[in-house]
Order: sequence, then C-alpha cells, then structure tokens
Amino acid sequence: MAPELQILLINAVCLGVAYAFILPGLPHKTMKALALSDLAVSVLALGTSGALFWGRGVAFSLLVAEVNWLVFALVTIALMEIPLFTHFVRKHGIGPSE
Repeated sequence: MAPELQILLINAVCLGVAYAFILPGLPHKTMKALALSDLAVSVLALGTSGALFWGRGVAFSLLVAEVNWLVFALVTIALMEIPLFTHFVRKHGIGPSE
C-alpha cells in the first residue's frame, strides 16, 4: 500500500470515529469541548503516522511538492477535517462564543 494512502486511511478512520461517535456523544457541545476533542484525535492520528514513518526517509507527494510524513499528515488531516468541522458546528448550532 502506498505510504500516502496509509496516512490518508489513518486520518479518515480517526476523523470518522470522532465525528460519527465521539463528538455527537459529548454532553456539552461547545467550541472548547470540540477543540479539545479535535486536538486529541489529531494527536492520535499524527502519533500513529509517526510510529509508521518517523525516521524512515519516506517522501510524500502533495502533488505540488515532496514533503515528509509530518507535513503530509498535518496538511491532509486539516483538509479532511474542515468540512466535517463546519458541518458539525452548523448542525449543532455551536457558535464562537460558546
């Protein structure tokens, strides 16, 4: 399996579990609670990717440049999470002051 696909799958599974099961179950859906949960999920995804690729010298393609695993994982998890986050915030009426 291509290394890019491995990181994309790690990100997708972590975000899928978070947005389908963990975040909807939060008793108080506030921006702070969402941010803390997102941080934990991101750390889990990055830690898993790091365990697979740290120090191995594998190059990852972002279509416009070759990057290391950390940059690839950060960029792709951010791009994958933006629509999920936006939908979740709108669906649950979470505002910036909450």
